Amino acid sequence: MDNEKRTMDHEGMKSGIVHFPLSDVHFDNSAKTIEIQSNISLAPFTTMKIGGKARFFVKAGNEQQVADAVGFAKKNDLGLFVLGGGSNILVSDKGFDGLVLQIALKGIEDCPGQDFGLTVKAGENWDAFVAYCVERDLAGIECLSGIPGFVGGTPVQNVGAYGQEVSETIVSVRCLDRNSGEIVELSNAECGFSYRTSIFNSTMRDRFIVLAVTYRLKKGGVPKIVYKDLREYFGGTAAALAKVRKAVLNIRAAKSMVIDANDPNSQSAGSFFKNPIVPGSIITEIGVENIPHFPVDEETVKIPAAWLIETAGFYKGYKLGNVGISTKHSLALINLGGGTAEEILALTGRIQAEVESKFGISLQPEPIFVGF
Repeated sequence: MDNEKRTMDHEGMKSGIVHFPLSDVHFDNSAKTIEIQSNISLAPFTTMKIGGKARFFVKAGNEQQVADAVGFAKKNDLGLFVLGGGSNILVSDKGFDGLVLQIALKGIEDCPGQDFGLTVKAGENWDAFVAYCVERDLAGIECLSGIPGFVGGTPVQNVGAYGQEVSETIVSVRCLDRNSGEIVELSNAECGFSYRTSIFNSTMRDRFIVLAVTYRLKKGGVPKIVYKDLREYFGGTAAALAKVRKAVLNIRAAKSMVIDANDPNSQSAGSFFKNPIVPGSIITEIGVENIPHFPVDEETVKIPAAWLIETAGFYKGYKLGNVGISTKHSLALINLGGGTAEEILALTGRIQAEVESKFGISLQPEPIFVGF
């Protein structure tokens, strides 16, 4: 094994062999709470099972460990990547020549003074939390069942599916401010939520590390059945939260969008492209009949990226080397076995070029690219 551990404790640092140069890295006892590992393969931490090694790796189980890991990276002028459930990232084949910080904070707490407010630590499994809420008859996130990853990633991407987004229920986000070293609470408004976007992945991308999220849900609330697939599933009839969760899981499983070790189609990062929001005038300019689109506001519409991809000639099951498009969902790029990040990038570029050529629309990837 070429993995080694360097523990920051009163006894100092354990010795070992690493493959990244360490001459410019300082280990000392200033951060006594963290265990620093080196040359850790990142592929097993991702749903795509692709990626090289992290120069350094820390698993943080509490806020102090998060702060100490950030301090170590800052002191040594190391790049820092914050890892959650690995469900929405593509890691370079070269890996990450810096510190990968995995957030593993756990716990769910009721919020005093708030009706059905729940504060959830960032390292909690998202789908397990959705199940927890549905079991308690708390409405507000039932349509987000089956989405892989950790709670901490949900405000970053403003995770959404089947007509629901987390921004509808998030009250505040507890973060470590990397600039000041202080812990802050950001309100929903301060998070700057929009479609698949927040300040955490846009204007202040590298400033905050999510530690916990507070949600406000509705006891006995009516499930949100607005998305076409769900309306068709229930035929316009009312349904209990548990039935809506089950329906979402069934629909996602049919598209291989639920992580399943026995389903090669699920070895993906979920939807790889965002649905583009474009001026409404483009519908007539494209010159193609019956383009599916949905109004966003008076001037813009959203066009399904899946339709653009398929109409541009990329069918379900399309292959390029060891990667391809899911046989069940044209938005999912998958690792067929032995796939590399370079192959995923090549397929991404090919799809983008054809869609741009045919429709004049630029498709934007949804996953975070790490180490490129």
